[in-house]
Amino acid sequence: MGKSNQSFVTEFVLLGLSGYPELEAIYFVLVLCMYLVILLGNGVIIIVSVYDTHLHTPMYFFLSNLPFLDICYTSSSIPLFLSSFLTSKKTISFSACGVQMFLSFAMGATECVLLSMMAFDRYVASCNPLQYPIIMSKASYVSMAAGSWIGGGTNSVLQTSLATRLPFCGDNVINHFTCEILAVLKLACANISINIISMVVANMIFLVGPVRFIFVTYVFILSTILRIPSGEGRHKAFSTCSAHLIVVIIFYGTNLFMYAKPKAKDSSGADKEQVTDKIISLFYGVVTPMLNPLIYSLRNKDVKAAVKSILCQKCFSEGM
Repeated sequence: MGKSNQSFVTEFVLLGLSGYPELEAIYFVLVLCMYLVILLGNGVIIIVSVYDTHLHTPMYFFLSNLPFLDICYTSSSIPLFLSSFLTSKKTISFSACGVQMFLSFAMGATECVLLSMMAFDRYVASCNPLQYPIIMSKASYVSMAAGSWIGGGTNSVLQTSLATRLPFCGDNVINHFTCEILAVLKLACANISINIISMVVANMIFLVGPVRFIFVTYVFILSTILRIPSGEGRHKAFSTCSAHLIVVIIFYGTNLFMYAKPKAKDSSGADKEQVTDKIISLFYGVVTPMLNPLIYSLRNKDVKAAVKSILCQKCFSEGM
């Protein structure tokens, strides 16, 4: 390859919605508004979880990790995505593309494991409440969260290093909003079998494994809740798990639909499918992080009370 006339790629062109200019203005406004909501909503959850001592529990410790994940994930791609609407330059350097892939993999894998850790927390709280302070001690839940971050980061280093080691020559147009790993691998002028195998193994560990674990824990949780004699008790017990369950369904549902749906065989169907994939990817990358703080705050009395308390304190201090 070094002796050929082919030049190696030093930057990529992100195609995005270039083929649909009538949609670009609409998507710019929508994505900008949603990104601001992401920063505000997730920022509020982090601040509330840190400053309100009533929320210094395992569940809210895990909860404070999710907003940070969402902010990091969206900030790795959305600013560049928005700037592409304001300029004719739609390129991204090779190194910046590698950073995007790293953050995408790291945040995604970490969130998968964190959601399963949160399911375990709800399982212990519902099925073994007397042992909850012992099992979910500070040392335990901090170690669980740290393990989630280390596991996600390690997987990301592996996947990103395998991808960036590939030679890219010739076509440098990525038919996507961001440096999505599958779209990037299509441009490699080398065998990507090792990359595919490593991604399949990683998906089994970080996607399928946590899904199965969450499913099993909720089977036990639901069986325990249904044995509670009073309707009020059942409602109270289920309300502590409902927000987490909704986030799990949105997060994994979007992932499974995006990667497990059948591919179109004809060219016209493939073009429509590519547009659909981009919209789904946008939903996963922007809408889901925007909904998470809304789900947790609207369905959680403790979070709403903490937000009101902080706002009241701020208003009182400004009044003084």
